[in-house]
Amino acid sequence: MSAVAQLPFEQPDPLRVAPRLRELQSEGTVHRVRTAVGDEAWLVTGHAEVRRLLDDDRLGRSHPAPEKAARTGESALFGGPLGDFGTEQTDHARMRALLQPHFSPKHLRALRSRVEALAAELLDGLAAQGPPADLHAALAVPLPILVICELLGVPYADRDQFRAWTVDVANTRDRAPSERGLAELFGYSRRLVERKRADPGDDVISRLCATEGVSDEEAAGLTMGLLFAGHETTVVQIGLGALHLLARDQWQVLVRDPGLVPNAVDEILRAPGRGSGGIPRYARTDLEIGGVTVRAGELVLLDITAANHDPAVFADPDRADVTRAAGAQLAFGHGARYCLGAPLARIELRAVFTQLVERFPGMRLAAGVDELRMRQDMLTGGLTALPVAW
Repeated sequence: MSAVAQLPFEQPDPLRVAPRLRELQSEGTVHRVRTAVGDEAWLVTGHAEVRRLLDDDRLGRSHPAPEKAARTGESALFGGPLGDFGTEQTDHARMRALLQPHFSPKHLRALRSRVEALAAELLDGLAAQGPPADLHAALAVPLPILVICELLGVPYADRDQFRAWTVDVANTRDRAPSERGLAELFGYSRRLVERKRADPGDDVISRLCATEGVSDEEAAGLTMGLLFAGHETTVVQIGLGALHLLARDQWQVLVRDPGLVPNAVDEILRAPGRGSGGIPRYARTDLEIGGVTVRAGELVLLDITAANHDPAVFADPDRADVTRAAGAQLAFGHGARYCLGAPLARIELRAVFTQLVERFPGMRLAAGVDELRMRQDMLTGGLTALPVAW
């Protein structure tokens, strides 16, 4: 086994996996690493192992001694353990049971036409503005926020405020703004719940409030989670997806054959080499991973990016190819913790890229890839801007 590797790995090219991660992956499946805040952890990089461990109940998000647990970063919500060690699995099952009905494919199919209409409105604005433009600001950011506002029943006028709080919550480098953002976002969620109790509508928050046994505290916690998870990752995927298509000559492939968009969405989910450092889990008991003994309480990082670039599963993994059958990608996780919002994200991504290639067949990057900047201080990463022309 190689020496302890230091996270985060430097990623000079946003189109490619960090060179250090690729080195580690070539050496084996499990690696000793040090997190950004200096704590030791195990990094798992093989597709088969990551997939299996995502659905292994010997790993969890909680820890029996949270104050002593290894941390991945300074984010108050995501940097360390979450939940109660004794009741985590029961609590997680309850959360999914409460939310699943609102995110079933059947329920979300009814939203498809609305998502397509919202995307069309934003693209009307992009066309009217004319080139050059920032696709990140014009489309990648506003569309997922519009959709989650509509789904949850959140005033779109509040978007700048709650997005600023979600960005603070995800700050991996500075604990103070992360804690402040978490408190503000929860307080905002409490006010939304109170409003829905008094004046319910046809939206997820109102239906949660009407569910027997759901307290204001629980409804606010679920709302807070949905506000964060319901838009930020899709913002990142739209931006990085467009970058990969435009920079790797795949845009014209889609222009010639728009029927490949569903395939392209899986490749968009797989291809970006985001240096997230892995999904954190804590060992609930001693277990063996790839021939390595992991002790109870130790931090295990399941690296989705590495798994999605495993050459044993994806031939020539650094190449973006919209004709590839990339259904084995793990961007949404696997098993009991598979992302509830996956059907919604797919609807948004398909709407975006179907309309983009149809309306802007000549779109191209308006800056060199080496000029683009990635967010280094946020858990979700992503681009700061994506200049395009057409």
